[in-house]
Amino acid sequence: MSYREYWVQIQEKREELNSLISSYWSDYSNLGTWEFWLVLSLLVLPLFLLYFIDRKRIFELFCYGYTIHLLWTYIDLILENQNYLIHTRFLTPLLPFALTVTTSLLPIGFLLLYQYCTNHKKNFYVYTVILSAIFVYVFMSLENVIGLVEFDRGMNQFYVLIIDISIAYISYWFVIGIKRFIHPNTKEG
Repeated sequence: MSYREYWVQIQEKREELNSLISSYWSDYSNLGTWEFWLVLSLLVLPLFLLYFIDRKRIFELFCYGYTIHLLWTYIDLILENQNYLIHTRFLTPLLPFALTVTTSLLPIGFLLLYQYCTNHKKNFYVYTVILSAIFVYVFMSLENVIGLVEFDRGMNQFYVLIIDISIAYISYWFVIGIKRFIHPNTKEG
C-alpha cells in the first residue's frame, strides 16, 4: 500500500469511527440521560472546591493541578485508544471521554491535598497513596458498578492506582523543581 493509500484508508476509518461514536453518544450518553448529568456534575461540582485554594500560592497550586490534568489526560487517551480503560458515558464525542475526571475531579482533589500537606508539613507521599486509593477503590469502583467505566485487556484498579500515584508524584517533583529553579537559594524552593 502506498503512502497516500494508507492515509486515505486511515481518514475513512476515522470518519467511520467518529460517526459510530456520535451515534452511540446520541443513543446512550446524551442530554436526556441521567448519566450525562452525572458526568456533567463530576466536572462542575469539584470546581466549587477551588474556593478553598490558598490565593497567595495560586500559581504554584494551579501549576501542580494543571500538571496532574495534562499527565492524566495523555495517559487516559493512551489507555482509551488501546482499549484498556473504557469510559462508556461522556459529555461529548468531540473531547476526551474522561474529561470530567482528568480535568476537574483528580486535579482539584490532588491540588487541595498538595496545599494541605505543604501548609501543614504533612507527608505528601503517604497522603497521596491514601487519596489515590480512595479515588480508585471507592470512586472508580462506584463508576464501574453504575457503568461509567469498564476495564479490558487485563487492566484493573491496581494498575490505575499505580498510575494515579505516579502521576501525583511526578507532578509534585515537577513543581518542586520549578520552585527551586525560580528560588535557587531557598531550601524548600
